[in-house]
Amino acid sequence: MTSDITPRWRQLAGTSFSPEKTPVTARRGMAVTNHPLASAAAMEMMAMGGNAIDATVAALFTLTVVEPMMVGFFGGGVAVIRLADGREVVIDSLSTAPAGARPDMYAPISDTWPDYMETEGRANRRGASAVAVPGTLKGWCEALERFGKLNLPQVLEPAIRHASNGFEVTPYLASCIAETAMDLELDDTIAAMFLPGGKPLEAGQWLRMPDYAETLRGLAQHGPGWLYGGALGEKVASYLAAKGSTMTAADLARYSTVERKPVRGTYRGVELIGPPPPCSGGVHVLQMLNLMEGFDIRGSGFGTAETLHLVLEALKIAAADRRAATADPAFVDVPVERLISKAYGELRRPEIDTARSHDFTPRVLSVESANTTHVTIADAAGNIVTSTQTINSLFGARIMIPGTGIIPNNYMYLFDPYPGHALSLQPGKRITSGISAMIGYRDGQPAFAVGLPGAHRIPSAVFQFIMNIVDHGMSFQEAVEAPRVFTHGHDAEVERGFPPAVHEALKAKGHPVMAVDHVAGGMGAIGFDGAQMTGAACWRADGVVMGLGGGLAREGTSFWPDPRRGKPA
Repeated sequence: MTSDITPRWRQLAGTSFSPEKTPVTARRGMAVTNHPLASAAAMEMMAMGGNAIDATVAALFTLTVVEPMMVGFFGGGVAVIRLADGREVVIDSLSTAPAGARPDMYAPISDTWPDYMETEGRANRRGASAVAVPGTLKGWCEALERFGKLNLPQVLEPAIRHASNGFEVTPYLASCIAETAMDLELDDTIAAMFLPGGKPLEAGQWLRMPDYAETLRGLAQHGPGWLYGGALGEKVASYLAAKGSTMTAADLARYSTVERKPVRGTYRGVELIGPPPPCSGGVHVLQMLNLMEGFDIRGSGFGTAETLHLVLEALKIAAADRRAATADPAFVDVPVERLISKAYGELRRPEIDTARSHDFTPRVLSVESANTTHVTIADAAGNIVTSTQTINSLFGARIMIPGTGIIPNNYMYLFDPYPGHALSLQPGKRITSGISAMIGYRDGQPAFAVGLPGAHRIPSAVFQFIMNIVDHGMSFQEAVEAPRVFTHGHDAEVERGFPPAVHEALKAKGHPVMAVDHVAGGMGAIGFDGAQMTGAACWRADGVVMGLGGGLAREGTSFWPDPRRGKPA
């Protein structure tokens, strides 16, 4: 971050790279989302006088149109919000199991990996029986009502416009449609939209969503109660029940978000906040950083085998603790304070052998989908939102509610299909997630906000981003695009951005290296330097940064000034 550090990281680096995208710097507002139309919607809200919360909700609704494979208002997510007055709020709008859910409602086909979570007929993964009670719509509308300046019809307008008028299919959306075509074709309604004439839409084709545009117009008129206790909820629940879902209109009416306090820790003088359980990310990022505080990461250099070995060992320790920290705290006692304490880091740090890879007996239970979206948005007043939202798998349950354009989630796939475990199905239990939307502070002032999609790989990417900033002194653009590694105790995933010599050196330390194209998804970050904001998006997704600069005319300025103004009478 300072000029004397940046040359040093390059000098010591075992890996050299150049960012592919360009950062944006502005003072009046900043938005980083995974589609240009979503970033533009955020900027439109700020140009109208809205704040970061308005911009976030507008961007998310727009993403339900232009990124329909990733996010919808029938899904779940979490928002970490820092308000202009300094208050910090986490809004948990994660999905829950219906009241009619039973621990033994699915028939597992195997008690060993990799098929442990699979059930007969893929009933927990695809179709109506895979749908959990959604929270996104309620969470977005509550955030808007409590902290926004604009109203729901105003923030919905860009999404309605793009759904009605259409938009160009990106190569990313086209590839997702092609990848899931065999499932999409099993549902006539969703197939009609994404597989017209039986063929997947291709990049460059124009896609309109008239039914969904009408649904969004209905939401603008009736508000979230239309789904949670109203006619839309009755319609959706009735259709899903006829197709095998246990979810009812009463489940929708009972759903409530949870306001949570963020988990909090420090790393080399930087204060950090993130989402608490049932999200594991905030806990594990802090846990891994505590382990790293005992090592000279700056001195060992970015992308060296020495540094990456330490990162991989820390990831394995976190994986070993994952099951202890990944559960709905209303159902399971989660030892948050112990896991994020400096004392626990000191206790476990000696287990790391700086020369050799070791097994920390991880017990990872996670099939959370990497198919998610994230927005990071800030305004000039000091409001900051970092929010991760999803319908879980690509295109969620891979069905569409006829006449509505709604693509429901498949969050039931995240529950353990075997009874008696921490993550087993129970009525009303919240799903768990690796969401790691985080905000960092220096001397009490915001320093950065960051987040990304990527399921249980998310915490590893945020962990490495923070070290890139704090230890290696990278720019924000460098930090989001830098090569990454990941492991949960088995294969060590090492991006091909690291040179072959580093791969070989890690193998020599005992890591079962598997070269991969990318670890986790497209990261979005905003860095703060006083009133100035710098946004950065990485190459791993269609991330687009937009900033709001300029401003109104100087007070008192007019086109036809009075030549006598300011002169003595």
